[in-house]
Formats: sequence, C-alpha cells, structure tokens
Amino acid sequence: MTDPLVLITGAGPTGLVLAIWLTKLGVKVRIIDKTAEPGTTSRALAVQARTLEFYHQVGFDDAVIAGGNKIQHLNFWVKGRRRARVPLQDTGKGLTPYAFALIFPQDAHEKLLIEELGKLGVRVERQTELVRFTQHDRGVTATLRRPDASEDVCEAVYLAGCDGASSTVRGQLGVGFPGGTYTGLFYVADVEATGEPVDGDLNVDIEDADFILLFGLKGQGHVRLVGTVRDLPEGERSKLAFDDVKGKAIEHLKLNIEEVNWFSTYRVHHRVADRFRDRRAFLLGDAAHVHSPVGGQGMNTGIGDAVNLAWKIAAVLKESASESLLDTYEPERIRFARRLVATTDRGFTLVTRRGGLAGMVRTRIVPLVVPLLFRLGAMRRLLFRTVSQTQVNYRGSSLSAGTAGRVRGGDRLPWIDLGSGVDNFAPLTSLEWQVHVYGEVRRDMREACAELRLSLHPFAWQRTMQRAGLQEGALYLVRPDGYVALADSRADPVRLRQYLVGRDLTPRSVPG
Repeated sequence: MTDPLVLITGAGPTGLVLAIWLTKLGVKVRIIDKTAEPGTTSRALAVQARTLEFYHQVGFDDAVIAGGNKIQHLNFWVKGRRRARVPLQDTGKGLTPYAFALIFPQDAHEKLLIEELGKLGVRVERQTELVRFTQHDRGVTATLRRPDASEDVCEAVYLAGCDGASSTVRGQLGVGFPGGTYTGLFYVADVEATGEPVDGDLNVDIEDADFILLFGLKGQGHVRLVGTVRDLPEGERSKLAFDDVKGKAIEHLKLNIEEVNWFSTYRVHHRVADRFRDRRAFLLGDAAHVHSPVGGQGMNTGIGDAVNLAWKIAAVLKESASESLLDTYEPERIRFARRLVATTDRGFTLVTRRGGLAGMVRTRIVPLVVPLLFRLGAMRRLLFRTVSQTQVNYRGSSLSAGTAGRVRGGDRLPWIDLGSGVDNFAPLTSLEWQVHVYGEVRRDMREACAELRLSLHPFAWQRTMQRAGLQEGALYLVRPDGYVALADSRADPVRLRQYLVGRDLTPRSVPG
C-alpha cells in the first residue's frame, strides 16, 4: 500500500482524538460515522488532567479550558441540608499544569475536536456506515455504505473500531464483551434552574433511597442533573418525562427548574472486551470497555486508548518500529480498563444500593468521612492522581524498563514547573521519542543521542525535581505519549542502545 490509510469508524471523542493524533503524526486517515450530525446533548462532562496534557501536546488544551467550567468545590447534601463543603481547586497543585476539575459537555467537546481535525484538512464522513470487512496480510478491505445507500470499498492498512458499545467492528470480529447491566434506571437532564445548589460547583444530594448529582455548566443557571428513577412500572420508560422522575432530592434542595433543555433515561453497563486487537483491527473507547459514570472516567479512558494506539501505528508506518510494537496496545490498555471497571463498580454500588444499611452509609458516614480524607494532603493527592488519570502507568509493559529515583519505566513523566511559564512538558509537543536528563549531561550521552538521532533535553537541577521523584543526572527515555520507557539511574549510553535494539526500535523519524 503506497499511501497507507487508517480507517476509523466512529466520530465520538475517541475516534476524533485518534484521527487528530494520527494526522499530526503524518498518517493518512479516513473517519466515518453513521449519524447525520455530531451529538447535540451533553453526555460525558468531565475532562481530566491527563486528557488536557494530551491536548497540550497537539495544541488545543487552552481552547477546551476556555469552553469549560472549573469546579471549585464539592458540596455534600443530605436530604436537602448541606453537610460538607470540600475544596477542589488546586487539589493537584504541583502534579500537573491542570490542577483542577473541569466540566466541558460532550457536545461542545466534539464540536471543538471536529474543528481541530478540520484545520488539519480532515472531515468526518457522515451517514457513512461500515457494512463488513475482511483482513489480509497487508491490510483491511472494508465495505462502506454511503448516504445514498451505495457501497464503497475502502482499502486500509489498519481498522480502528471507535464505534461505541454496540460496535460493528467488535461484533464482526466475534470478540466477547463480558460484564453486565446494573439494576435500576437513571436519568440525565440539562436544565436551567435557580436555588442554593446552582452555584457552578459539583453538588451531591443523598437521600435514603435516592440521590442526585448537580454539575455546574458554563452559563448562568445552567445545570446538568443525574439521578435515579425509582419504582418504574414495566414498559413505562419510553413515556417518562422529567416531572415523573424529579423525586425527593429536587424537592428537598428547593430547586426551581425553569427550563428543561434535554432529558433522557439510561441503564448503566459494566463490560470489558475479551480482546482489544485482532490482527489489523483494534477496539477503542466504548467499543472496548463501558463502565459506570463514577469519577468521570469513561470518555477520558477512550481518549487514552486513542493516544496510546496513534503513536504506535505511526511508528510502524514510518518504519521506526517493527509491527510487534502494536502488540503492546492491548496489554497496556486492557489492564487499566479492567481495573477501572472494578473500581467504579464498587463506587457505583455504594451510591445506588437500596436498603437500610446502604442508606445509613450514604447519608451518615460518607458525608463525615470524605471531608476528613480531603484534609489529609497525601489522601488529596492520591484521590487527585486517581481521578485525573495522571497515575495511570504501564509498568508491566514490555516497553517499560528500569528505575531512577521513584520513577519507573512505564510511569507518566513527572511534571516540573521551571518558572516563568516554562515546564518540562514543552518538548512533548514534538510527538517524538526523546531523552530527558535532569542535571548535568555526560558527554558520552550527548554523543549517543546524536548518533541515535534522539532529541536530548537537559534541565538544570532543582530541588522540586527530587520531590517529584526524579534523580539527578539520570536518563529518562520518554515515549511520544509522555510516558517513561526507560529510566536509568546511571545514564548509561550502552543501556540506551540495548533498550532500543532489544525492542526493534529506531525512533529517528520526525512526525509529518
């Protein structure tokens, strides 16, 4: 294939981010979606710090922040009475340049991603559907159905299934999707409202047999509500209106709902695909894993899938890595997806379980314990790292090796604020393999990097680097996605060469 193309099915955030990264890396893409237009409702809301770090690498983190709403506090209410107020601003200070909680509705998010992709000369092909595909030694032959119902044959070197929980790609591959569906029905509504909890923050009201989440959106009085539908008669779901589901929580909070802009009900699933790859076809985002909305992790996890796969495909197509590099996508991402499903399952069960004991835990214990936990600096940082996904690592990957300081191969590169608006993440915008040394660089290391055509980035040693876990004078070989591949306390050029040769990597190609 003289001009290799990657076919992406599904133009949600996962597919769009994959298309953006691949295009930035010089790979031709074709992205299709069977819907007539982008989503017009604010489904996923939270944009985590790790996602913003990925967006910084491709140049539109500021636009996302400008369009979103920074959440300053988490307020706990019990039966309409405020019981606790937990500050969220700067919870992750010193860990990332994005040390805050950001709400940016998915409809606006997708619109921005489509605009960014358009700037790169790529458009989403709407009302275009994958009908079937076959794989062969050199690629994938896919049959697509156009808007006029005619069929088009597309030859691609790889196929990326970003087509949601009912994925056509996963179905045709015959990949299992084990898991289940939680009992109970939930609702989501975007409303304009007044009342004390309409303050731009995140508010949680807990009742004996009910709960409601209120997310402050951009714009005066605009709120996203998420709650439970209790005691629904069989077959009544399609007839429900917002007035049917308001429940005690809204009454107790004294919310005055002035306008309902969007309302829907849904069931929550928890599933992880048995495999994320079948030869030249890959599964990403909801096609690979779905879980409860606890912690705002779903969309961000799909975006993490996209970034992980994008640089690996580009490296293979640019001949700076062998095909075996793609074998690392599934183990790196499936391990995190399985752990995430297990974690959010426990949290979701706590929030939604019915019964006297569960109600007592929600209404009495949680509002007391959570503020106490947030008063502990170590706990605040742990919670932030977990929710922000800055703690996600690939330590068990075949691409990860060595330890230097507290940083191990597979860890996200620690962020260092160098002052005057400069940080050590700036070189990551090159989207290429690079070597970081914090402290003095030995001559033989400079020579090795020049020979290997690896960008070398030395940083004058500061005490903040040690606090972040870095070791003075050590070598950190950093992947295009900002994760440390090799951490070597001795900064040994021989070990650097051995690492690259042993994994059949020659990362000499510059993106584009």
